[in-house]
Amino acid sequence: MRTQSPSSRPTPHSPDPRTTDPTDEDPSPDPRTSAPHSPDPRTSDRQSPAPARGGTWSALRPLVLRLHFHAGLLIAPFLLVAAASGLLYALSFQAEEVVYRNELEAPVGERVLPLAEQVDAARRAHPDATVTAVWPAPEEGATTRVLMTGPQVGEGTSLAVFVDPYTARVRGALPSYGSSGALPLRTWLDELHRDLHLGEPGRLYSELAAAWLWVVTLGGLLLWIGRRRTARRARALLLPEGGPRSRRRTLSWHGSVGLWASAGLLGLSATGLTWSTYAGENIASVRERLGGATPTVSAALGAAPAGGDAHEGHGAHHGPAAPAAGGTDVGVDRAVEAARAVGVDGRIAVTLPTDGKGYVVKETDTQFPVHLDQAAVDPATGEVLDTLRFADHPLLAKLTRFGIDAHTGVLFGLANQLALAALALALVLLVLWGYRMWWLRRPARPVAPGAWRRVPVPLLLPLAAGTALVGWFLPLLGLSLSAFLVVDAARSAVSRRRRRTAGTA
Repeated sequence: MRTQSPSSRPTPHSPDPRTTDPTDEDPSPDPRTSAPHSPDPRTSDRQSPAPARGGTWSALRPLVLRLHFHAGLLIAPFLLVAAASGLLYALSFQAEEVVYRNELEAPVGERVLPLAEQVDAARRAHPDATVTAVWPAPEEGATTRVLMTGPQVGEGTSLAVFVDPYTARVRGALPSYGSSGALPLRTWLDELHRDLHLGEPGRLYSELAAAWLWVVTLGGLLLWIGRRRTARRARALLLPEGGPRSRRRTLSWHGSVGLWASAGLLGLSATGLTWSTYAGENIASVRERLGGATPTVSAALGAAPAGGDAHEGHGAHHGPAAPAAGGTDVGVDRAVEAARAVGVDGRIAVTLPTDGKGYVVKETDTQFPVHLDQAAVDPATGEVLDTLRFADHPLLAKLTRFGIDAHTGVLFGLANQLALAALALALVLLVLWGYRMWWLRRPARPVAPGAWRRVPVPLLLPLAAGTALVGWFLPLLGLSLSAFLVVDAARSAVSRRRRRTAGTA
C-alpha cells in the first residue's frame, strides 16, 4: 500500500489546489464556516495579507484595496442615487414623446405655412409674452416650437408654444428648459439627477459622486485585472462565474460587469464634472487657457459689441425684439432662407433680433455626425453677417460638446439613451453587489488600517504629490479624501495602541 509523506498529506484545513483559486480576492474567511481560523481582532491589524508577487503593484495593492473598499462603502449611496435618477432620466426621452404627444405631433397637411404666420399665432395665444426664438418643425407630422418669455416664465426657462405648421393652430404650451428643449417631465428628472431639487446645495451630491466615480472605477479595474489569472482562466476575467450563490460568485459578477462598464463609467465621471460647481470652474479655466473655449457667431449690428456665451439658453434673451435699423425687418422666413443659402440647413433653431443683434440661425442636429453650423443675419437687409462652422471649432471644444451630448443622451439618439440606461443599471448592480460582499464578509476587514504606511517612500512621495494635485483640482474629492485619511490614521493609531496594551498584559 502506498503511503503519503507528512509534507504531502493534506491537512484538514489546507485548501485543495485543484479547486481553490490562489488569487481569489477574499483574504477574510467567512466567520460562519471558518470560525476556528477567523483572525483575532487583537492581532488582525498587525499586517495586511502578504502579496504573492513583488514589485510596484504588490506595494500598492493593499492601499488600492482599502481605498476601493471604504470609498465604495461610503460613497456608494451617492452613486446609487445618481445612477437611479440617471436611469430614469435616460428613459425620459421616450416617455416625453408619449406624455406630450398632443403638443409634439400634428396631422400632416398639404403645405407648411410661413414661419411668420406660425409665430403670429403664438403671439395671439399669449399676448403678454415675448417671442425669443423659433424651432421650425423638424420633420413631417411634428409641430413648430415658438419660445417665449414673460412675467409668468421662470428664470432660465422658456414657454414653448406648439403650433401646427399646416394650420397655424396652437396645440398647447409647456415650460421648456435648456438647449435640448426638455419639457416638464424630463426637466423634473434632470433636476432630480443634478441636485435632488435642492438647488445649488444639492449639486454638491452629484459633484461628489462624479468626483469619486472614476477613483472607485479605476481602483476596481486594477484589482480585478491584477488577479494574475492565467490564460486558461482568462474567461473568468471577462465573464461572471455560475454555481451556487456565494461571495465568490458575487465578486465574479461585480468584477466582470465592472470591467465591461468601466469605460462608460469613466466617461460619465469626466463629463459630469465639466458642469459641476467647483471642479467645473477649474475645468473651464483649463479649457480656456488651452484655447478650447467654444466660439460664438458674431451677430452684432453696426458697432454694437458681439456678445453671448456659448452656453446661453433661450431664456437669456429677455428683452423684446428690437426693430432693425430704419424700422424694417425682413422677417424670420427671409432670415432662414439666407442661412440656408450658406449651408445652415436641416434641423434648426432661430433666435430673433434683440439688443443690437441680428437673427441667429443654428443647426441643432446633435446626432452623430453632428450638424451644428451657425449663421447671423442682418434683420434690415437679410444679408449674412457671420458664419461659424462646427468644423472650425477647436478640438477641445468639439470633444467637450461630444462628451456633454453623450452624457445627456442626445448624441446618438435612442442608441445613446439605451447605452446610458444600461450604464446606470450596471452601476446600481455594482453598488448592490458591493454591499452584498461586505455583508457576507462581516465583521472581518479586507485590509488593516494604515495601508498607506506600507507603501515604499520612493513610491509614496510621487503618489502623495499626484493625489494632492488631483485633490486641489477636484476640491470635493480632496476634502473627502483628506477626511478619509485622517480617520484611517486615527484607527491605525488606536489599533497599534491596543496591540501594545495587549502585549504588555
